[in-house]
Amino acid sequence: MSAAGPPQGAKAPSGSGPHAVGQRAGGVTVSVRDLAKRYGDATVFEHVSLDVAPGEFVAIVGESGVGKSTLLNCMAGLDTWDEGTVLLAGHDLAQLSDDQRALLRRRAVGFVFQAFHVLPHLDVAQNVAVPLMLLGQPDDKRVQEMLDAVGLQGLGERLPQQLSGGQLQRVAIARALVHRPSLLLADEPTGNLDPTTAAKVMDVLIAQTRERGAALVLVTHSEAAAHRANRVLHLTSTGIVAGGASAAS
Repeated sequence: MSAAGPPQGAKAPSGSGPHAVGQRAGGVTVSVRDLAKRYGDATVFEHVSLDVAPGEFVAIVGESGVGKSTLLNCMAGLDTWDEGTVLLAGHDLAQLSDDQRALLRRRAVGFVFQAFHVLPHLDVAQNVAVPLMLLGQPDDKRVQEMLDAVGLQGLGERLPQQLSGGQLQRVAIARALVHRPSLLLADEPTGNLDPTTAAKVMDVLIAQTRERGAALVLVTHSEAAAHRANRVLHLTSTGIVAGGASAAS
């Protein structure tokens, strides 16, 4: 399978199920149906179903330990599950090999984490360029455009240790979006930031995903961050409860 073509053995999206949350007429970027995750006899969550449409911002909230980060990892095919299906960009992840999942992630998914995960031995521009390098599509112009878009003009040659926490998270956002993914997964991206910096980072994150038409799924404990989503979903051990549209709708 090539990086440019569709994964072999992938299935087209199925129709919406009875427990789906948020089906939109314009199609979906990621679709989860009746998902269950267990560790031995312990159930993390079950009966989880949701759809996220292109360009939509969905926040997932819930108590600590309920599996919010695990759900994000399942959406990207980074973790396994015990029941249910995950369709990413029209492809049934359960039908793909590990290599096929990895190639699909490289093309279709961007990640932003609380801990930034920048590479300390690479400068800012090189960090942002990593997804393009993995795809074999180096593009210095696009990297510079992303740096400009997130407010890091002139900082491309700096090393990560020369940046503030807010600047590092902007590097992470630029890196997550430089390859133009259809889905951005953000796991507590403002958790290490003060409220003012967190608000600015959310401004950049939302603006850039909307500009590029990417779906954004945010896991957060921050009420301020969740309030900016189009929809807030509450994850529990027995499924997802829709919290209704937020002020961003």
